[in-house]
Amino acid sequence: MSAAAVADDATQQLVRRGEYLARVGDCVACHTATGGKPFAGGLPIQSPIGTIYSTNITPDTAKGIGTYTYDDFERAVRHGISKQGYTLYPAMPYPSYARVHDDDMHALYAYFMHGVAPVSQPNRAEGINWPMSMRWPLTLWRWAFAPKVEASSPPPGTAPVIARGAYLVEGLAHCSACHTPRGFGMQELALTGQQGPSFLSGGGLIDSWIATNLRGDPATGLGQWSETDLTTFLKSGANDRTAAFGGMTDVVQHSTQYMTDEDRTAIARYLKSLPGTKGEAPPHYDAKVSTALHSGDVTRPGADTYLNSCAACHRSDGKGYASVFPTLALNPVVNDSDATSLIHIVLAGSSTPVTKAAPAQFAMPPYGWRLSDTEVANVLTLLRSSWGNHASPVTVAQVAKVRAIIPAASLGAAPQR
Repeated sequence: MSAAAVADDATQQLVRRGEYLARVGDCVACHTATGGKPFAGGLPIQSPIGTIYSTNITPDTAKGIGTYTYDDFERAVRHGISKQGYTLYPAMPYPSYARVHDDDMHALYAYFMHGVAPVSQPNRAEGINWPMSMRWPLTLWRWAFAPKVEASSPPPGTAPVIARGAYLVEGLAHCSACHTPRGFGMQELALTGQQGPSFLSGGGLIDSWIATNLRGDPATGLGQWSETDLTTFLKSGANDRTAAFGGMTDVVQHSTQYMTDEDRTAIARYLKSLPGTKGEAPPHYDAKVSTALHSGDVTRPGADTYLNSCAACHRSDGKGYASVFPTLALNPVVNDSDATSLIHIVLAGSSTPVTKAAPAQFAMPPYGWRLSDTEVANVLTLLRSSWGNHASPVTVAQVAKVRAIIPAASLGAAPQR
């Protein structure tokens, strides 16, 4: 084999490696608009200061990143500084990417330069009004909150598989960007497991969904999940306990289903190593409400709505059907202190991801068109206080607030006759 052929083969291997890493980072989800070409940008991303549009990261030399050198690429991805010298909006998770290793960065660069089709699509102007549209404050934000670029270094004695999981979760997979609470400057309160108990303890509102707690809390986190529960969820988007919803649907469809079994196991084992921080007692199933519903007792507010609209799929015992319709009993999302995601699902419905491991899609229809705010509040309060769940009631005002931010078309409509 000639030297040129050997070099070409090495480049192709690097491109394939970069393609896998781009999957891990779920780059396509943010940099592809609905109905658009891969990586051509234009996806609207809502932020507290306005709408940010993702950029074209194809190798087009006029509209994309085709003129980027490796140093330009690395500076943007890990430091948050564009080729033109301005600071990127932290919707680009460069605080997490700061931990990506040099060899992985080179593979990503090779993929985006040689493995992605160029698209001549101009970037959209940000939908942010002045003075918030000024870029120089972002430089101050970066100085204050972006971490130093350095390779991930787990504590001495960390098992290799957990170290690999930490590298993926804290780096390219950027789980913290959604699942960690933010401070006064919208910065993540912790970027790694070594920076404190806030890390992955549950995020704030993202597109009217709440990112869940990924720590070991038994009622509102992953304390009751097994490693197999986690790897199954990452591979298929559903398991015997729950199904993906909101932004996690895209993560499973575009990213985690394509990971190797070894990397999914590493992520699961690392997440299972994070202790709970909320002092929760392990929940236990209580059949009292199940018995009442099974007998047709609808004296409790919300019981009639549950039997008419929910029980066919989630059953009167709240246990659903494994890997098809999620259990509501002892479900961390049901028990979360913030009921926004539950309200959103009832009003607008949800569908499971379509994956190689689970190609059949199951959907919950939207009920916003026919259930009043009072009916939604009552049925969710019933869910959050039944089968061993112990969460606060849902108010009519909470339902109305979520309904107001969901597009009317997502709430469904009465069937045509």
